Amino acid sequence: MPMKNLKSAISALFRAFLAVGLLVGLTSCNATGSDAPTRNVKQVTDGVEAISGDIKAVNVLLVAQEDGSAVLVGTLLNQGKTSDSITGITANGIAGEITSVSLEENAPIIFAGDSANASGKFIGLNAKASDRVDIEITFANAAPINLNAIVRAKVDIYTNVGN
Repeated sequence: MPMKNLKSAISALFRAFLAVGLLVGLTSCNATGSDAPTRNVKQVTDGVEAISGDIKAVNVLLVAQEDGSAVLVGTLLNQGKTSDSITGITANGIAGEITSVSLEENAPIIFAGDSANASGKFIGLNAKASDRVDIEITFANAAPINLNAIVRAKVDIYTNVGN
């Protein structure tokens, strides 16, 4: 192969590798790392979530009642191999009245709703719709879960909560 054709082939090969490198480099910008779009997903529900060891709190919020109390909505799930139990729930320092405290493995405790197997109520909380309330859930074994949950009005999908 003549030298001119060899230089031309090498130059063409170099340009192709450069083009592929630029294409890969430019299209993958910001796809990984701490600023990746998938790491910056915003909360899409009113309820908040938190984890303490093997226990997960999901979609937790409160629904304001006409008498000034508030009803707990949400789910607690123990994903561990050992059972645990709820020792207390407070909202803005007011102790909640709860009916179910045992957290068995993969047996969710559901507060309020059609499939509820527990209830939680905070008498005298006097929180209004759109207020934010600090909720602390304490357990026999796991560290406490602290949440800052929204209070919803007793309308729309929450109309029957507390009845």
